[in-house]
Amino acid sequence: MEKRENPVRDPLTPYQRKLFLLLGVATFFEGYDMIALSQILPTLREDFGISFAQGATMVTVINIGTIIAWLLIRKADQWGRKRVLMITIGGYTIFTLLSGLAPHVLLFTLAQLVARIFLIGEWAISMVYAAEEFPAERRGMVLGVLQGFSSLGSVVCAGVVPILLTTPYGWRTVYFVGAVPLVLVMVARRSLRETKRFEEQVSTETRPSLMAFWKTPYKKRMLQLALIWFLTYLCTQTAITFWKEFAVAERGLTDGQVGASITIAAVVSMPLVFAAGKLLDVIGRRKGAVLIYTLTSLGCVASYTAHGHALLTASLVLAIFGVSAVLPVLNSYNTELFPTELRGDAFSWSNNLLGRIGYVTSPLLVGVAAGSWGIGPAIASTAIFPMLALALIWLWLPETRGKELEETSAL
Repeated sequence: MEKRENPVRDPLTPYQRKLFLLLGVATFFEGYDMIALSQILPTLREDFGISFAQGATMVTVINIGTIIAWLLIRKADQWGRKRVLMITIGGYTIFTLLSGLAPHVLLFTLAQLVARIFLIGEWAISMVYAAEEFPAERRGMVLGVLQGFSSLGSVVCAGVVPILLTTPYGWRTVYFVGAVPLVLVMVARRSLRETKRFEEQVSTETRPSLMAFWKTPYKKRMLQLALIWFLTYLCTQTAITFWKEFAVAERGLTDGQVGASITIAAVVSMPLVFAAGKLLDVIGRRKGAVLIYTLTSLGCVASYTAHGHALLTASLVLAIFGVSAVLPVLNSYNTELFPTELRGDAFSWSNNLLGRIGYVTSPLLVGVAAGSWGIGPAIASTAIFPMLALALIWLWLPETRGKELEETSAL
């Protein structure tokens, strides 16, 4: 596909603007849901009568849903992006409501596990939509802003959770509120179209086998990305999830102080996350990764070693920024380095099945290590993994800034 001389001046079409908003709302609730569990975890543990280690195990089991999402996401290459996105939004809404209704910890864990399957499926397909439907020179910006909507969801959740915990239904209200707006999104999606690239380049009559991807020449590239995702998740998955536990148990902060810190940090970091994608379009994926991954590691270490409310809050700004900003980097690569007919399958293999092994095991490993070292040292030690991931990005991945998908996906 030929690149145009000055494409930046071309405005987005009305459909692209509408799609941008729709995908933004979808990713908003990805951020809302992810921060919700960490916000209510101490209250939920008390309500269900479980220990910190049991809570970490519960988080691990719930996160298995992000791996199972592999089976759903890969269907986007067969059923189409639109159909899979519709399924994921509907499924997430139903099981988020069921999470709020769960009478005991086992049913809550099961409902959240299934909700994560749909939530991560929704997030992944949103990224594929963004990559395929927006211009090459704005792709990083779009992916970054969508991740910014996720941060906005975190801000809103951090702000409303302390209030919702005081309601008669307590932590359950968090999930009731989280599900209601998604019903509106399901109605608004009637104008959603299948991506033009999928319609033009993929035959829905083909039914690839479960292991078909491994017979393609892209398996090495997929495994490289899977290892980078794995190393990244070993740090980012726990950097925010257990911060409230750490701040209360090891730094003596109150629930009010923790809520204020998370809200302030999320608000301050949000413009930075929105700008991360634009940064990738301006200086490139590789140079952008250096800045983002370095700040991620620094934020993780500081958030779990600093003392004092103000310094902890400032450190949390970097941690929240990093946890969110690494995603536009890897989402760009994951959507750009594979052809349209393999894009969903590649995303599901590298991110959801293989990469998220780190996502799932990290809370469990931290829970075990925290028993010997304490929560702070256990999580701070994970900051080495993003630096290893950064080294692999520079070793293995090409620069894709401003190039069309047909060019970036070529071997």
